[in-house]
Amino acid sequence: ESNSQKKFDEIKKANQAAAKKLVEDQFSSSSSSDDDDDEDEVKQGKILAKTFTIYASQTDGGASELERTRQYMNEAFQSGAMTCLICIASVKRNQAVWSCRGCFCIFHLVCIQKWAKDSLFLVSSPLTDEDFGKKDYPWPCPKCRFEYKRSETPSKYYCYCGKVENPPLDPWLVPHSCGQICEKEFKPSCGHKCLLLCHPGPCPPCPKMVQTTCHCKKAKPVARRCSAKEWSCCLPCGRMLLCGQHSCENPCHAGDCQPCPRVSKQRCICGRQTAERLCASPQWQCDQVCGKPLSCGNHVCEQVCHAGLCGDCPRSGKRSCPCEKTKFILPCTEDVPTCGDSCDKVLECGIHKCSQRCHRGPCEICRQEVEKQCRCGKHTKRMPCHKPYLCETKCTKIRDCQKHQCRRKCCPGNCPPCDQVCGRTLGCRNHKCPSGCHRGSCNPCPETVDVKCNCGKTVIKVPCGRERTIKPPKCKQLCSRPPTCHHSTQEKHYCHFGRCPPCHQSCQKMLTCGHLCPVPCHDEALVKQTGLHQSAGPWEQPSEPAFIQTALPCPPCEVPIPVECLGQHEVCPLPCHSASPYSCKRSCGRLLDCQNHTCMKECHHVTKLNTSANGKKAGPECSQCEEECTKPRPPGCPHRCVLPCHPGDCPSCLQMLKIKCHCKLSVLYIECLKLTCADLKEKELLISCKNQCPKELPCGHRCKEICHSGSCPLNCSQKVKLRCLCKRLKKEIQCSKIQEGQVLLECNALCKEMKRKESEIKEAEAKAAIEEEKRRQQAELEAFENRLKGRRKNKRRKDEVEVEQPSWQKYKNLIMLPVFGVAVVMVAW
Repeated sequence: ESNSQKKFDEIKKANQAAAKKLVEDQFSSSSSSDDDDDEDEVKQGKILAKTFTIYASQTDGGASELERTRQYMNEAFQSGAMTCLICIASVKRNQAVWSCRGCFCIFHLVCIQKWAKDSLFLVSSPLTDEDFGKKDYPWPCPKCRFEYKRSETPSKYYCYCGKVENPPLDPWLVPHSCGQICEKEFKPSCGHKCLLLCHPGPCPPCPKMVQTTCHCKKAKPVARRCSAKEWSCCLPCGRMLLCGQHSCENPCHAGDCQPCPRVSKQRCICGRQTAERLCASPQWQCDQVCGKPLSCGNHVCEQVCHAGLCGDCPRSGKRSCPCEKTKFILPCTEDVPTCGDSCDKVLECGIHKCSQRCHRGPCEICRQEVEKQCRCGKHTKRMPCHKPYLCETKCTKIRDCQKHQCRRKCCPGNCPPCDQVCGRTLGCRNHKCPSGCHRGSCNPCPETVDVKCNCGKTVIKVPCGRERTIKPPKCKQLCSRPPTCHHSTQEKHYCHFGRCPPCHQSCQKMLTCGHLCPVPCHDEALVKQTGLHQSAGPWEQPSEPAFIQTALPCPPCEVPIPVECLGQHEVCPLPCHSASPYSCKRSCGRLLDCQNHTCMKECHHVTKLNTSANGKKAGPECSQCEEECTKPRPPGCPHRCVLPCHPGDCPSCLQMLKIKCHCKLSVLYIECLKLTCADLKEKELLISCKNQCPKELPCGHRCKEICHSGSCPLNCSQKVKLRCLCKRLKKEIQCSKIQEGQVLLECNALCKEMKRKESEIKEAEAKAAIEEEKRRQQAELEAFENRLKGRRKNKRRKDEVEVEQPSWQKYKNLIMLPVFGVAVVMVAW
């Protein structure tokens, strides 16, 4: 099974791309092409609906009158349907075209220009130089022979409605359309214009509503379509017929009334006979000769049944002899005699005269011998005048076909048109030209060919010659070929050419395991053949791979079967071909004997013990626990259990802990068990070193408590000295009260008196300083004036008298500065 699966996967991966391409593109009707065709049909439907929108709005959504126009537009979209009958080639969207006004057939612009030029040349070539250009000879449409003037020869490419020159290519419009409203006059003209967008083919009937009455004008006017405004009220016409006796009994109709269908007895023109005849033809003649006596009294009227008078006798009055040279006045009972002169009537030859005497009856044939020239003018001969002379010389001129000689005996020069069949092969390559031999191009083949699908139920008509290049029509019938695989019926698909697409049905063959094969049918798989040809060297081009159709074996069964892993951790669905106990790659997870850890081996088989009540207990195949005890210790115990991993509780910890006291100054050794088992108060006492706390309070004094945890108390009991503002009074008070601001020492009356005296001294010193400054300035002024006086010519000298200052003024600065500083400090205090 494993080898078969491996081979199947290799072939599938190696040939997937090539097989898809060959199967879908060459041997099947590709689903993608069907999708593209469906998209094209949807797009075409949208364009047609857009073209007919305005017309449908006028007809309240009805478009039954558009079938002929719709057929032309469908041919414009259908591949190969629009064919130029001149060159027998497809008319593409991006090619310049011309449309005939008569048959609306579409031709290439270049082809119709050449056709018109050749037609005009062939018509005007027999003319002489004098007649050339005097008449505007027309040229015909290749299909319907509708004639166009020389001036109507197309020279530019216009859209169908003729508004836009060189219309741009738009994939969302009808090919060669400008997309504007047609606006052509309807035929027959009714005063309205076409409402469709620019379109090929004839314009549909006018959809406008008009008020019109019936043919007999008896009914009231009703609203009807302009294209069907002629209508009948179906009442009797009632108009007087031409017989003047009866009225028209036909239903209301258009045009003149029919002749009266009734039968009546009517007399002939002469009134002798009466017969039953149609009332519509009252005038009729009988077969009897009139027979009434004429005015001469000798003869009777020889006219057949007639009306009115018979007239005078034809033998009365002046009558001429047979040669009409002599006139006689004779009674009507006598015949006119001959005059005896020569006849001299011109004979049938038109040259000679009759030489006989005046005679009754026709003249004889001309028997004179003359020198006659033959009709072609090459030979002369003496012979009776009444006989024509035709020589045996055959005309060697070329007829108007410019191919064959005239070969007519004694041709006068006006050779008749060639009477042979053209016989040239037409552009369709299937038929020969049936027309008479002619110059120029042959007319297009008028035949059409049916192009059928493979089953022959879908048929399209194309111009003869296009059947070899036209794409066969899409057939909506289901393919009826028998299946080529082991299935009784094949998948439903449309009629197609070539091989049927590969079967995609489920194989459903019975596998060895009992399940059915679910993969797509592989009876005709394409397999690439390898190793058939060894290249001779690197210069040899590699050949394309060869594919053969062969039946591949069914792949291994992939039906999911629930299978439990070896360690009974999970149940996983595995393919049927590999459904056996397996390892899930998880850890075993069974509880070991230590009751703390599980087996860490990869999922493995475990022997079930009869004594084991729990299915999740480790077996002899599981690993043995070699870990240390990892059970949680009591809070605060940092030591591990001295035993290996074991079940149950761990023994008590007997180790000593080295720990600092609360004040961090002493190291204490305490048994771990006591510390972990003590409560908060006992722990507080065990960790205390029983010494005074060394911490400093915020006031700056040392804590008076024994070693403790947490922050020190703030109620300091140390005694401190408190002074007044002037620093004269002092008092001892507890530190905590001062910190709380509960005690304040104020100055007494003595302190206030001393402060007043100090202020007076300061004021006196300030005044003295001001006066001293004034004296110094006065001295400087006097010294300046003395220096000015010393500049005189005599340069008198003046002894400067130095004023000696008092001793208190010399040392006032040294005294005042300390005193001022002490005063500032006192004020601040």
